Amino acid sequence: MLSPYFQLSTHQQTTSSTLGGWPSRAAFFVLDAQDALLNHTGLEGRIAASIGPTLESMGFELVRVAVLGREKPTVQIMADRADGALIRVEDCEEISHAVGAVLDVDDPIPGEWTLEVSSAGIDRPLTRAKDWNRFSGHLAKAETHMPVGGRKRFAGIVLGADDTHGRLRLEDGTEIALPLGDVRKARLVLTDELIAASAPSKPVS
Repeated sequence: MLSPYFQLSTHQQTTSSTLGGWPSRAAFFVLDAQDALLNHTGLEGRIAASIGPTLESMGFELVRVAVLGREKPTVQIMADRADGALIRVEDCEEISHAVGAVLDVDDPIPGEWTLEVSSAGIDRPLTRAKDWNRFSGHLAKAETHMPVGGRKRFAGIVLGADDTHGRLRLEDGTEIALPLGDVRKARLVLTDELIAASAPSKPVS
């Protein structure tokens, strides 16, 4: 499923296609008050803390930060509109310029690097407790760093989350609570129901 996407290098801007797949070194960071300390470590944590206030002031929410590569790293930023509307290519471009300026000043990465900005998309990652609650009732897949109930990979219906755990109803009907701080990745599965729920509301005539 295509989503708005914009790519910005430190010295050159180009429009690109959608971001796809799981980054090999993806790390997830959010700036909600309840989630502020969740997985905030290392370089990605510093970047998240640096750009979060700027995105918030622009009316966006930070969903994910990932830094990939070493010689010429790519900083991947995934964002949402705070008002819940679908993010546009123009929004990604605006974020790219603002975030690029912040990172140029903060200078967390020496040398040349590339900035990529995209929307979360329909089959989006679940990185915050609010994501688990917003998409309760939809199918998702998750993977944890450490085994939970003897396994690390799960698929089931999202049942919401509290401050510490996200809950799934598995295919056999059992329910499981996954520690949010131990979730390596979690993502919605693209279904007809999810597409229908994500479609823009039609104006009332």
